[in-house]
Amino acid sequence: MKMIKNIGLLLVVFFALSCGNVLDKQPLDKLQGENLFSNPEGVKLYMANLYYQLPIEDFTFFRQGFNWNTGDPNNGGFAPAMVTDEAVHTEFGDFIGNDDFQWWDQGYKLIRDTNILIDIIPTLDITDDERKALIGESSFIRAYAYFGLVKRYGGVPLITAVQKYEGDVEALKVPRSTEKETWDFVMKECDLAIANLAESWPGGERRATKWVAYALKSRAALHAASLAKYGDRSPLSGTAVDQKLVGLDKSAAAEFYKAAADAAEAIMNSGKFSLFRANPATPEDAANNYRLLFEDPNNAPEEVIFIKGYARPGSGTGHNYGIWYQPNQTANGWPHPGRMNPTLELMDIYESYDKPGVSAPIMTSEAGNDLTDYNGFNAAKQYKRFEGPNDIFKGKDARMWATMILPGTNWKGQKIVIQAGFIKPDGSPQIMGGEPYTVNGKTYYTYGAADRTQYSGFDTWGGNNTRTGVSFKKFLNEGVNVPPGWNQSTTDFADFRYAEILLNYAEAIVESGTGDKVKGAKALNDIRHRAGHKTDIPLTIENVIRERRVELAFENKRFWDLIRRREYHTTFNNTMRHSILPVLDLRATPAKYIFIRTNVARSNPSTFDYKQYYRYIPGIGANGLVQNPQY
Repeated sequence: MKMIKNIGLLLVVFFALSCGNVLDKQPLDKLQGENLFSNPEGVKLYMANLYYQLPIEDFTFFRQGFNWNTGDPNNGGFAPAMVTDEAVHTEFGDFIGNDDFQWWDQGYKLIRDTNILIDIIPTLDITDDERKALIGESSFIRAYAYFGLVKRYGGVPLITAVQKYEGDVEALKVPRSTEKETWDFVMKECDLAIANLAESWPGGERRATKWVAYALKSRAALHAASLAKYGDRSPLSGTAVDQKLVGLDKSAAAEFYKAAADAAEAIMNSGKFSLFRANPATPEDAANNYRLLFEDPNNAPEEVIFIKGYARPGSGTGHNYGIWYQPNQTANGWPHPGRMNPTLELMDIYESYDKPGVSAPIMTSEAGNDLTDYNGFNAAKQYKRFEGPNDIFKGKDARMWATMILPGTNWKGQKIVIQAGFIKPDGSPQIMGGEPYTVNGKTYYTYGAADRTQYSGFDTWGGNNTRTGVSFKKFLNEGVNVPPGWNQSTTDFADFRYAEILLNYAEAIVESGTGDKVKGAKALNDIRHRAGHKTDIPLTIENVIRERRVELAFENKRFWDLIRRREYHTTFNNTMRHSILPVLDLRATPAKYIFIRTNVARSNPSTFDYKQYYRYIPGIGANGLVQNPQY
């Protein structure tokens, strides 16, 4: 059986044993190694704690940090996608603040806890295989921790052993290493993990393996390579720059691209992994397969490399995607649904099957030249008319239909109604409000139905209805009726999967200009074939980035892609995000649908500042570190 690597089992152990007496006698940094690890349950508990702290950007990763499943209603499910061009929140229009996406104290706590383990490994009375496994696993965890730090802060203090306070605070202060030194350390730790971890665990334990470490190296190396190649797109200045605490020389790009490609290729050549249901017969099959991959990634062992598991509804091992992001009509009594609204920018990027290799923006008028007209309804415009509320999306990439709930499609046994208004027979619009309108004995409602429980779009009441024209589907399980309470969802999250590895490889090949371009093109097109495309497209950076956007949508990759490629400040420069409004046109008999491209209602333009490519370092007054530029 292909190996699925996840930590769900460990999290169950962690919470199940948290009230036990294995570790409650004295602080961890004072425990003797033999006392800690002589008890098998102690090993499980300690390792579960380390895995739980990993900076995995999953269903409980929000602006406030990781494992944020406490049910804070003020957070309202504001996911990282909502500060990118992927989505907006139903109510909030926030952008990136200085305090968002911080992970300093928590990162160094995980490093300290890992260093405790690393320091005592030589003292343990265990077999050589067991020792190698512990070395590999702890190296993987430390690599992941430093990756989480370096991509936020640049060069950071490299602490590789437990620090002990002996009366001199100054002796504990470690200066920042350069950003290059920090990325090199992540690579070194990944290599140590790869060298010591086995391909699987003897008892089938769901923990890091050699392949998981390769996946981490591929992702981290690609990030570093992009920074080196594109850092000059966002010039920064100051002491941190002068000391190379932030920034990489362009000359470093080649080595990191090679590391990313080599790590990805090791996985590709292993024969252990492949794409889930790689050759669908029809686009409809492709959409269903893609949806199933995320409903339960445990059913895709050939593709999934590392999973974070969620085990018990209503506990610290549940999450809230199922209640926050389902459409209003299926809220099941939950007062805050519909929060994730995919943008028109994302809809536009998907290909159509009849014109492969290019984005297929939503065309709303016969003129076809109004893609930048967001001024609302124009009576003089010759809008395309459609029989159904989702006909305008027909022929688009299957992954769009599996990622978004489109207007008029079925979800959990209901037709999801998303309508912004209607055009009266006299040509006057009634959009985003107004009273019911009756013509020829039939009554029409602005939002498509009379009762608020019967539609899922545009009404401002409760903040429960999409304001972009589509609702959210990816990761939601159509067959599960989620109870209306906190942390009721237990869908597992695929942290690393084979499709990302293929995309990492393709990007590293095309960006470096070296390596096997034929193999890189095949990696790109294999993913498209799984989405139902039959025509191969060339290996170009534009094609790779478009594939990343549609294949990895809402997997919390887009935020970091914009960061590492230094494209955030051009993507968001006094930028509005956009919606598409399905509107019933009563000028036609029978009535038909038209679609209007417009700015997201009740939103403001967003701008990304250069300094936000790095987070500020907290506690400068105490730790004496050099602060990042412009903070």
